[in-house]
Amino acid sequence: MPANTEERPLANDPNWKAAYQTTRRSLIERLDNWEDQKTWDEFYKTYWRLIYSVATRAGLRSEEAFDAVQETILSIAKQSKHKKYDPDAGSFKSWLMNMTRWRIADQFRKRAKDTASLYAQADDDRRTAVLDRVEDPAPAPLDRMWEEEWQKNLAETALAKVKSRVSPKQFQIFDCYVIKGWDVKKVQTDLGVSMAQVYLAKHRVGGLIKKEVEGLQQQLI
Repeated sequence: MPANTEERPLANDPNWKAAYQTTRRSLIERLDNWEDQKTWDEFYKTYWRLIYSVATRAGLRSEEAFDAVQETILSIAKQSKHKKYDPDAGSFKSWLMNMTRWRIADQFRKRAKDTASLYAQADDDRRTAVLDRVEDPAPAPLDRMWEEEWQKNLAETALAKVKSRVSPKQFQIFDCYVIKGWDVKKVQTDLGVSMAQVYLAKHRVGGLIKKEVEGLQQQLI
């Protein structure tokens, strides 16, 4: 499991990095001159992969998923700006999931309309049938996907944040011993470190990751 989530290529998507940078830049530009652009850039870096992964698992193509990412975060930013998010009405996690669900549904509807346009010469009944073939993602499966991707995103985001706060050597030890599952003797031999260093890295980096995950779980806009 690679540590830096922004550097790990997405499966079956060789152009993900360019798409990621383009979507991120476009998002910031569409925020106009809001004072919290930096905050939303950080929000994007924290949650884009979660939204993207759920969107692709729901059936969207890569470009559609990136559109869903951007539109979801823009919708959240606008609602937050106008203080429409009420923590008492539900958790941030559920709110983000619902916003994502609606933007995924928008992309399916857009795809349906684009498909229907190919049948412009057909009668109305035929065009309606084309639209009906693309449905919104079912609630229950998306809920399960969201929970799986939420937990994965928490771990990967925390890991990336912690990597920048510890020494490269200490993180390498943690990566080999904890993430890759190497035997402690192999870690000692291959990395030229002592057993004490191995256990210290496990304790320190693991503790920092746990704190990061707890912080992300409590994070609100």
